[in-house]
Amino acid sequence: MSHHLQFFIDGKWVAPAEPKTLAVINPATEETCATISVGSAADVDKAVAAARRAFPAWSLSSREQRLALLRKILEIYNSRYDEMAEVVSQEMGAPLAFAKAAQAWAGQVHMEATIKALENLHFAEQRGTTRVVKEAIGVVGLITPWNWPLNQIVCKVAPAIAAGCTMVLKPSEIAPLSGILFAEIMEAAGTPKGVFNLVNGEGTVVGTAMSAHPGIDMMSFTGSTRAGIQVAKASADTVKRVAQELGGKSPNLILDDADLESAVTTGVNACFANSGQSCDAPTRMFVPRKRHDEALTIAKKAAETNIVGNPTDSRTVLGPVVSDIQFAKVQRLIESGIKEGATLVCGGLGRPDGLNRGYYVKPTVFGNVAHEMTISREEIFGPVLSILPYDSEEEAITKANDTVYGLAAYIASKDIAHARKVAAQLRAGTVNINYPDWDTHAPFGGFKQSGNGREYADWGIHDFLEIKGIVGFGTN
Repeated sequence: MSHHLQFFIDGKWVAPAEPKTLAVINPATEETCATISVGSAADVDKAVAAARRAFPAWSLSSREQRLALLRKILEIYNSRYDEMAEVVSQEMGAPLAFAKAAQAWAGQVHMEATIKALENLHFAEQRGTTRVVKEAIGVVGLITPWNWPLNQIVCKVAPAIAAGCTMVLKPSEIAPLSGILFAEIMEAAGTPKGVFNLVNGEGTVVGTAMSAHPGIDMMSFTGSTRAGIQVAKASADTVKRVAQELGGKSPNLILDDADLESAVTTGVNACFANSGQSCDAPTRMFVPRKRHDEALTIAKKAAETNIVGNPTDSRTVLGPVVSDIQFAKVQRLIESGIKEGATLVCGGLGRPDGLNRGYYVKPTVFGNVAHEMTISREEIFGPVLSILPYDSEEEAITKANDTVYGLAAYIASKDIAHARKVAAQLRAGTVNINYPDWDTHAPFGGFKQSGNGREYADWGIHDFLEIKGIVGFGTN
């Protein structure tokens, strides 16, 4: 039975308080692939009430009970892994191979990382006669994005469960089907009623109602900086904690001693992955001016290996961007790069040849990008790379940091000791040296307008905990 027209509240699939639907568009075909119900403040009220009823018992559950639930969720998730990948591919356009290898995989490995972290987490410590304990913050509101839907759902739901919180989840209304499937997994795992609740809907309605709700103790939001500001403002009247993972414009510093062929090629592919729709994508590549032209040649060659096409085609590397709105935004920013005088190395305006339907974008590389250009300042969220020449390392570091964002940064160098010194000067929550593998135990979050708080493993669990000092507790 399809649950697309229902919400999961208090352990049951229920109809919305007021019937209202929204079409889910497959970005590869521009056709409706599903219809979901969207909620109202009344649905949020019901979900919050269920979460509040469940909180006293769940917050006092043992580590073993929480681990048992997380392990069961993981078991059922794994049994529906291929189905999850197919749903993600359909709703947000990820090539099926990438959806299996990265999108569905992200949910799996973050669940595993949370389980490992919970097994070793200390919830109490003794300081003299004072006992310092970490307890669940309460009912949490979780708002997740469309670009890495399972990554962000699991990065919020799993640590909230581990902390002893109860929750209301609102997935992106653009890519909600994976969230509905995840709720089915939560139900099948035997999640106690009210611990996990799902309400689909628009951010301006359901997201705002959650953020302002006096029954929600904390909001965890991943999305644009603009929307994150609105969540924080709506949360301010109830002085609730707000954890945010927002936008990025990550610099990629290719130092003078780097293997240019390898560094540029890997940097291009990292920028374009997920059709450029990753908040930590290395979208600003800084290269020594004397090697700038060589870097453009390498980048063009690398970009041309990123085959754009139907997500179901095994040859496809890049699928479409997620929506007509996103397509129009990317086209506008490509046009700004051309008008402002950057060198168009490859790609450009319009769809790739042979693709007349779907929100497909040409893999685009700009060279001779000036630091002040729009494509160097704004988050594009598409397969568009800006290459900026620099004359000194100090200049590159200064320009890398001269942004409102601070989510991630990248360094390519043969001298690891020197790369570490450069890393210490970059204002970003994650600094990647020589394109390391994804570390799901590293803290993930940003400086400046890229947000606050940290996700992944024990870092994510701590975000959902309050600290209590029991003074005069004694030493026994």
